[in-house]
Amino acid sequence: MKKILVVHYSQSGQLNDVTKHFTQPLADHPAIEVTFEAIAPVKPYPFPWPFFTFFDTFPESVYLDPPEMQPCGISGDENFDLVILAYQVWFLSPSLPITGFLKSDTAKKLLNGKPVVTLIVCRNMWLMAQEEVKNILDEYGAKLVGNVALTDECGSAMSFFSTPLWVLTGNKGPRLGGLIPKAGVAPEAIKASKRFGERICQRLTDNVVIDETLLRNLEAVDVNERLIASEKTARRGFKIWGRLIRSMSPSGDPKRKPILLIYALFLIFFICTFIPLSVLIKAAVAPFTKVRVKKQKYYFEQPSGFRD
Repeated sequence: MKKILVVHYSQSGQLNDVTKHFTQPLADHPAIEVTFEAIAPVKPYPFPWPFFTFFDTFPESVYLDPPEMQPCGISGDENFDLVILAYQVWFLSPSLPITGFLKSDTAKKLLNGKPVVTLIVCRNMWLMAQEEVKNILDEYGAKLVGNVALTDECGSAMSFFSTPLWVLTGNKGPRLGGLIPKAGVAPEAIKASKRFGERICQRLTDNVVIDETLLRNLEAVDVNERLIASEKTARRGFKIWGRLIRSMSPSGDPKRKPILLIYALFLIFFICTFIPLSVLIKAAVAPFTKVRVKKQKYYFEQPSGFRD
């Protein structure tokens, strides 16, 4: 009997839907036992987000400050053949509940020496969050053998509007007669995620070694090379603002509200000015950076790759 652990946290429910389709072939197979661990913080995060609560999670998300978590249903001493870590991205970082799990003693024991597949569901920018997760997995001696990233169907530009409206109102849209498209991952992409579970099922039941080839040629990740530099720049900015806000007051302190409002206004200004400008600059220098960007794209798509 092969044993798989699925660790997941979903705020809106979308990630739970993806996880269900992803793991269905595994859960249905008689020779595979799947354990689902739905982690939860002691203090729940609301959905939809209240405005200040949303931005109040920003500094702790960026600096990977783990929230207090409810006890897990696993001890960490169990032996699994594969661990699937399904997570959302908050402010270019893994969501705080996933950080809470990863920073726990249970995770440290559980992941030691284990093959891990990460399953990311987010707007479109996940590279820096995955780097943080990879660093923790490396620290624990775990082996990342696959990554799947499902992103919003409406594209990078329009998701700047559709996704914030969704998380702040709970309504995916569309809005304004379709001018602002529907937020979230396309239903067809969610259903099609079962192909990854089918591949894992095949490898496990055929007793094939679980390695970095696990999810190759399944279009598991598709890195948008135009966003690589933007993510790195935004990450550096997040670190600066996050350090400033953390130094002023702790999470939940009403004294944070003025600086959070200033930051929110700055972020809107940044998105409306720097992002379009950076797109123009990158287009102008593209002929000179083509090789470097191609190498970066290849790096971030590992270990699964898009096609080959």
